[in-house]
Amino acid sequence: MMRYFATLLYAFAAVALGSTGDIGKVNSSITVGPGRQAGDVETVNGSITVGEGASVRDVETVNGSIRLGARARAQGVETVNGSIALDEGVRVDEGVSAVNGRLTLRRGAHVAGRLENVNGDLVLDGATVQGGLATVNGDVRVGGGSQVDGGILVAKPGGWNWNKSDLPRVTIESGAVVKGALRFEREVELLVADGAVIGPVEGVAPRRSRLP
Repeated sequence: MMRYFATLLYAFAAVALGSTGDIGKVNSSITVGPGRQAGDVETVNGSITVGEGASVRDVETVNGSIRLGARARAQGVETVNGSIALDEGVRVDEGVSAVNGRLTLRRGAHVAGRLENVNGDLVLDGATVQGGLATVNGDVRVGGGSQVDGGILVAKPGGWNWNKSDLPRVTIESGAVVKGALRFEREVELLVADGAVIGPVEGVAPRRSRLP
């Protein structure tokens, strides 16, 4: 799901040789200023901030959070340990993924690929995700005005995952649309509001209730 530490270090060697526009560091954070353009933006230990209206290619870190400011654009966004936040109107041409971290999409954000993690919440506030949502131990909230194509997957935990004691909660608020199946490979709590539109529910039967 993710590229690992050694792969990133190898990538930094290519950056050092002069891939024009790329930004690569190891033990520090990176900021791309508002309205700027850059290539791949990568670090190992540090956060990454992409300013409003900026345009970059892949954004990757291992230990650190990532934030894309309003109307920024990226090809793909990945971290291992850290949160990812996409502000209003952000566009990501591929996927957004983490292992341990909360993923938050603000109103008007658009992800063409998949939004996925292992541990951490997935939160959509009026955003669109075309490639579906996937998690193992995270809660999912699809807020009003959001649209998810490709369904929702809550996967069965593997032996190396954190074993969250509480059931994951999947919340679909009024005015949200989820196209495709909601597939649960483990038991979850499913809350669906009146006025929400969802696809078929498959796999392990969830604990179901209605939102007011």
